[in-house]
Amino acid sequence: MDAALIEKLGGELFSALQERRTVAPLTARHPEITIGDAYRISLHFLEARKQSGERVIGKKIGVTSKPVQRALDVHQPDFGYLTDRMKYRDGSDMDISTRLIQPRAEGEIAFVLKRRLRGPGVSAADALAATDHVLPCFEIVDSRIENWRIRIQDTVADNASSGLFVVGTSPVLPERVDFVTCGMMVEKNEEIISTGAGAAALGSPLNCVAWLANTLGEYGVSLEPGEVILSGSLVPLEPVVAGDRMRATIGTIGTVSVQFT
Repeated sequence: MDAALIEKLGGELFSALQERRTVAPLTARHPEITIGDAYRISLHFLEARKQSGERVIGKKIGVTSKPVQRALDVHQPDFGYLTDRMKYRDGSDMDISTRLIQPRAEGEIAFVLKRRLRGPGVSAADALAATDHVLPCFEIVDSRIENWRIRIQDTVADNASSGLFVVGTSPVLPERVDFVTCGMMVEKNEEIISTGAGAAALGSPLNCVAWLANTLGEYGVSLEPGEVILSGSLVPLEPVVAGDRMRATIGTIGTVSVQFT
């Protein structure tokens, strides 16, 4: 795929974000698109966001759990970038009705780094050693692709279908967490809707962070100290609308909640 088309598609996705509208799947219009092409499109999308004043504060891994892979019919992980305009505090109102298009919430563990991680060769043990603390998190994914009709190239180009996220406010040392067996319970409007465990995300969220560091390393990108890393959902995706309330509880890590407006 030539550079001009890659830049054009990145600009198209940025316009869709700004205007809260969807576009036809990229893979339907350009069946020749590769995953490498899609990551280059995502970088143009990100550059447009940075030029509009957004600042990168972290990165996210997407499509790590089997329930999410089945829901989206995408069967390998991907990654995207987090910016300061995407972040909300625990318990806050999140204005999805004015910012997102077709939102879905997922519960996960957020890692905040104290050391740089750069692949290749990063292990789960390296990810643990590089983590300053962890927090419970909701990521509210969104798609600029109409009706979530995505293949892996579509979601990669669309910044891994990133929307907004909210993290807890009580840091927990990573050494206190069993990332394989830690359980998650998600409530929506005061009813339990799903449960999960750390093993749902590539066997452990630490494996997800290592995967991200190694994958980004192929593109010359590092995970930096102070960045927030969203490690992938432990539960199925849940559609949300204004008026919904959600709360996630993760054993030994704590709780996070959000009210959608």
